[in-house]
Amino acid sequence: MTHASPSPDDDALLPLDAVRERSAPGGPARARGGAARSARPGRTSRVVRAAGTARTAGVAEPVRGVPEPAAELPIARVVVDTPLPHLDRLFDYLVPAPLDATAVPGVRVRVRFAGKLVDGFLLERAESTEHEGRLTRLERVVSAEPVLTPEIVALARAVADHYAGTMADVLRLAVPPRHARVEAETPAPVPASPEPAQGDAGPWADYPEGEAFLAALAKGGSPRAVWTALPGTGESGPGWPEAVAVAVRETLRGGRGALVVLPDGKDVALLDAALSDVLEPGAHVALTADLGPAERYRRWLRVARGQVRVAAGTRGAAFAPVRDLGLAIIWDDGDDLHSERLAPYPHAREVLALRAHRARAGLLIGGYARTAEATQLIAASWAGPIVAARGTVRTRAPRVRPAGEDAELARDEAARAARLPSLAWRTLRAGLESGPVLVQVPRRGYLPALACQSCRAPARCGHCGGPFALRAGHVAPYCRWCGRIAGEWRCPSCGGARVRAQVVGARRTAEELGRAFPSVPVRTSGRDGVLATVGAGRALVVATPGAEPVPEGGYAAAVLLDGWALLGRPDLRAAEETLRRWMNAAALLRPSAELVVLADSSLAAVQALLRWDPVTHAERELADRTELGFPPAVKMATLTGSPAAVREMLGEMTLPPEAQVLGPVPVAAPKGDQVRERAMVRIARGSGSALAAALKGAAGVRSARKAPEVVKVCIDPLDVI
Repeated sequence: MTHASPSPDDDALLPLDAVRERSAPGGPARARGGAARSARPGRTSRVVRAAGTARTAGVAEPVRGVPEPAAELPIARVVVDTPLPHLDRLFDYLVPAPLDATAVPGVRVRVRFAGKLVDGFLLERAESTEHEGRLTRLERVVSAEPVLTPEIVALARAVADHYAGTMADVLRLAVPPRHARVEAETPAPVPASPEPAQGDAGPWADYPEGEAFLAALAKGGSPRAVWTALPGTGESGPGWPEAVAVAVRETLRGGRGALVVLPDGKDVALLDAALSDVLEPGAHVALTADLGPAERYRRWLRVARGQVRVAAGTRGAAFAPVRDLGLAIIWDDGDDLHSERLAPYPHAREVLALRAHRARAGLLIGGYARTAEATQLIAASWAGPIVAARGTVRTRAPRVRPAGEDAELARDEAARAARLPSLAWRTLRAGLESGPVLVQVPRRGYLPALACQSCRAPARCGHCGGPFALRAGHVAPYCRWCGRIAGEWRCPSCGGARVRAQVVGARRTAEELGRAFPSVPVRTSGRDGVLATVGAGRALVVATPGAEPVPEGGYAAAVLLDGWALLGRPDLRAAEETLRRWMNAAALLRPSAELVVLADSSLAAVQALLRWDPVTHAERELADRTELGFPPAVKMATLTGSPAAVREMLGEMTLPPEAQVLGPVPVAAPKGDQVRERAMVRIARGSGSALAAALKGAAGVRSARKAPEVVKVCIDPLDVI
C-alpha cells in the first residue's frame, strides 16, 4: 500500500529549496525592514555585532536610551502581514537585547513597516544580514507563545507558491487569531496517553486492501490511498466515521500523529464521537468555527504544544500543527466546502497532499463517490485504490430505480413529466411503514425562480433585472437582487400579469408532502437550519444536498427530486457533483432499501448510481477531461477583473511558450459591480509551477506600481465553466 512514486503534481510538490529557487520575483528573499529591497544572491553576508563603537553592517554606533541588540543571533527574519505580492519576502529586523529571550522562531511580533506598526511572524534568528544599511528594531513580541512550527512555515511557503499567492495570506488561514486570555491560562495537566491497544480491522475488513493499509500505518509507514467507502447506515450510523477512527488508532500505534479534514460541522461531530469510542479521553481535539474564538484557540494550542496528536476539523484544520504527522485524511474531497473562499483559494485536498508529500506522511482520500482529481492520483501511481468487492457492494447498496423507466411508463404515462410520479409516491408510502424517508430537493427556499404563466418567459425585476422569487404561499413575489416587491409587474413579452414556478424549493416541497401525508411529521433540513439526526420513527425528511440528517438505523426509502436541476448546470463538474450528492444521500439508506431518482436513466451519472459504480464514472470523467484539456489533466488559472485590468495583466505576463490563453470573455458580476471579464490560461501539469511563477510575477509588478484595479488570480478553480 505504500507508494514511493512521483508526487501527484510534480511541479506542485517540490521540496522547499526547489520551490524557493523557482519562485517568482518578489519571492522569499530577505530585505531591510520596511523596505522593498531584496538581498542580492551570491554576495557575502555581513556579520552584525552587538557591542563595540565601530559601525558594522546593519548596526549604528550605540545611542543613549536605545537598547543594544541581542548578543547572539541579533537578526530576526520576519514575514510581515501585508497582502501586496511584491512584498512577499522575509524582512530582516534587529532584535533588542530586552526581547532576546522572547523573540524565538514562531512568535507573533509587531514591527515598523513603511512607517506603520504592523503584525508579523518571526520565522528565524540569524547571526548576519546581507543588508548594508541600518536595520529597524523589533517593536515588541506580541506573545511569547510560538504558534508557527518549521513544518507549517515551509508548508505555507509551498502553498503560496503553488497558488500564486503570498505567504501572509496563507498564514492568515493557517494560524487562528490570538486570544490573550486563553494563552494566559494555566495549561491543564496532560496525562500520559498510553499507546492505543491493538484492535480488529473493523470496517476495513470489508476491503481487500484494508488490512494491509492498517498494517502499514501501525508500522509507522506512509501509505497513500483513495478509498471508495461502502454505503449503508446501521444502528450506530454511517460506517465511515468508525473506519477513519480505526485508521487514526493504527497511526498512533505506529508512533505518529493524525489529521482529519471534513466538509462541515455535522461530519466533524460524527467523527468526534467515533474517535471518542476508539481513543483514550483527551487524545484528540475537534476544530470547528462554531466553537467560538476562545475555545477553538484553546484546542488549537493543545495541538501546537504537542498535548494531543490527533486533530479533526473543517478545511482550516489542514494547517493544524500536528507533530510528527503520520496520516492526513480528507473525507468527501469533492465537496466545495473544502475550497477556501479567501486568497490564495487553496483546496484542502491539495494542501494535505502537499503536506503529506513533504512530511513523508500517509494520505487517505475517502468518499462514497470519487473525484477526477483523486482518480488522477491513482493514474499517476501516487496513490493506490481501496475498493470493496462487487459482491459486498451489492449487499450494502440501496435498490435504485429511475422514474420514467419503460415498465413504469406503461402504467403511468405521466410519470416522465410529473415532478413526483406515482412510483415516488408508492416508494414513500411503503417506506413510511417502517421508518423515516428522505426527499432530497436541489434548491432551497419556497419558489426560488418564477416565470410568466402565459409565455413562460423568466419573470425579472423592471428596476435591476434580477429574478423574481416567492418566500411563501401567501406573499407577493420579490426581486432576489434588490428586494423590491413585484406589485404591478407585467411580462414585457406578452403583457401577462400572472406567474408560475420555474423551480420548486425545499420548503414548498415540504408543504406539498405535508398535505399528501397529513398524519406524518415533516422535518426540513437546509440553509435555515440543519438537522444533525432524526429518530427511527415515521417521518418525512425534506433536505437540500449536504444537509441530510443522519437517521437512526437508516432511511427506509428515499426520493431524489429534480435531477435535471443538478445535471443541467453549466458546469464542468456537473455530472461528478450530481453523482456525489446523490450517493451521499443514498448511503444513508438501509441496505437494499428502495431509492427513486427522477432523472433520465440513459445519462452516465444515473447509470453509475444504478450500478453503484463511482469508480468507472470517475475514470471516464478523467478521460473526457484529458481529451478536452481540462483540469485535472492540465493546470489551469483564471484571471478575473475589469476588462482593462485583465487585458493589461495578460499583456505584461511572460508565460511559458506552451501556455494557452483562452479569452477574456464577459462573466456575471455581483449585484451592483462593474462589468467583469475572465481569461483562462492552461498549461501541461508538469509546467504548473512555471505558470504560478509567471502569474505571481505579473501580480507583483502591478502591486509595485500601485495599479488601481485588482485582478483575482485563481489556480485550478472549481468553476471552470
